Amino acid sequence: MLSDACASLDVQSLFQRISQSEALPCSAGHSGGAGEHFPFGGGGKLSHGKPGDGAKHFGAGNQSCQADFACIIPDILSSPAIPGNIADIVELLKKISQLLSVNVTRGKMQSYSRIANHILNSSIISNWAFVKDRNAGSILLDSVNSFAGNLLLRNGSESIQEPFIATKGYSIHRNASGKSFDFSMEFNSTGNITGHVVIPEEELLRLPRASKAISIAFPTLGAVLETNRLDPAFVNGMVLSVSLPEELQNILLTFEKLNKLEQAGAQCVGWHLAERRWDPGACAVRAHNVTAVVCACAHRRRTYRSFSILMAPAAPRSSVLDYITRVGLGLSIFSLVLCLVIEAVVWHHVTKTEITYMRHFCLVNIAASLLVADVLFILAAIVHNAALNYQLCVAATFFLHFFYLALFFWMFTLGLLILYGLLFIFFKITRSVFLAAAFSIGYGCPLVISILTVAITEPKNGYLRSGACWLNWYETKALLAFVVPALSIIVMNLIVVLVVVVKTGRSSVGEGCKSQDLSSMIRVSKNVALLTPLLGLTWGFGLATIIDSRSLAFHVVFALLNAFQVNSGTLGVVCVLRP
Repeated sequence: MLSDACASLDVQSLFQRISQSEALPCSAGHSGGAGEHFPFGGGGKLSHGKPGDGAKHFGAGNQSCQADFACIIPDILSSPAIPGNIADIVELLKKISQLLSVNVTRGKMQSYSRIANHILNSSIISNWAFVKDRNAGSILLDSVNSFAGNLLLRNGSESIQEPFIATKGYSIHRNASGKSFDFSMEFNSTGNITGHVVIPEEELLRLPRASKAISIAFPTLGAVLETNRLDPAFVNGMVLSVSLPEELQNILLTFEKLNKLEQAGAQCVGWHLAERRWDPGACAVRAHNVTAVVCACAHRRRTYRSFSILMAPAAPRSSVLDYITRVGLGLSIFSLVLCLVIEAVVWHHVTKTEITYMRHFCLVNIAASLLVADVLFILAAIVHNAALNYQLCVAATFFLHFFYLALFFWMFTLGLLILYGLLFIFFKITRSVFLAAAFSIGYGCPLVISILTVAITEPKNGYLRSGACWLNWYETKALLAFVVPALSIIVMNLIVVLVVVVKTGRSSVGEGCKSQDLSSMIRVSKNVALLTPLLGLTWGFGLATIIDSRSLAFHVVFALLNAFQVNSGTLGVVCVLRP
């Protein structure tokens, strides 16, 4: 996270500017109007800074702030939504909610919503992962709910809209046209995601007097609120908050899914105010299809006021899979170090010819690239878990991307070298030409791809995925910059293996000796066994995890095969070193 010196939001000064002003008089009516369908529309996007730009100093102005808090808006909106400023803005909103939430007028709610919208923008939501206070999202939710609950209604209704937060309020009474009370929220800026809050007619009959209902919709806040579950899940719909009279205890909510995964189950949950966690006991699934989920939830002013849906992650989590990953990573690093040590010891003995020099040069760079990538994989996990600064996570992702690409491009270079040895027997290349071509392919291509990826996606805050120091997928598809080159090289190297099989098996054609046929089969099998890990063909099994991402078996097999790749690769080096 950025240092406190960089995140220079003066919360105390800003709060003094609005707390010293006198509240303007306002009035609100409470006429009927229930039973209607009210859409939330999206507005224009607000400008915001990106992480790393630094924060402007939030100095206190000399003028006293008007009762609508408008005088502090320019300072806040001109600041970059970096982690330090996010934490400060959450603190400011909390103080306003606690001390200045009496008689919330439309103007106050508009200013409050604009401030919250600034740190809920979808383009900067990943910055929340680097906020030191892990409860910042919960504090923001509670603050907004408390403040909006005191909203005064003009002529029985009110509507305040921002792209990433919307508030609706209406008067309700027991004779609300004999129909249920319904809210509908649509946010064009996030793909027309909708949500509905319905107060059943039998609930409205409980009202002893006319009252009001307030609903707040957050399309992006769900990504901030942690699930705190051993079996992790993610929020797959907007977060809907309601403020109702205590007599109303049961509501129906309809959530449109953000990610419409066909074979994933949904769970309706309520946010537990005291324990700051999603509680499945607050809701039950009433209906569920590919695009939406209907939940029946219990509204409790002191416990449950916010609701959403959880969806199981695409990749399954398992203690077996975690164990295989840790053990495989340890064996991988050990085997790669052993490989490089063996190569260093016998280098002068096995590189006496041009072709053997080229082959071992490729093997060393394959091992070195994968070793660095494995170490960076561990560092990236540490960086994310420790919630360190955003720039460090970007740097870890960039180098992780680069060295994994380098691994594949050096395996591609080795494949080309094998083809050269098989098909161009009488065409010789010098060592200098080979080194220039190999470095251009092995490190040049990955460097270009990595730089272009970060240059294109980072200005839009779409480089990192939420929850990990790795390439983004859902928003910008930055992960394709790794998947496409890797799968292309796997296909090319598969062709190389097929050529090797054909060439090594051709010598036995037309010969009737069974011993020679057996010898040819053994030779072919040996070549396939050695080339499969060295050319990275085991990574091709990753396609199975994409086709059926929820299959634990595919993930386990993929993890085992890639641990096998490194250890078999080391064995392959030992084999080729034999005289």
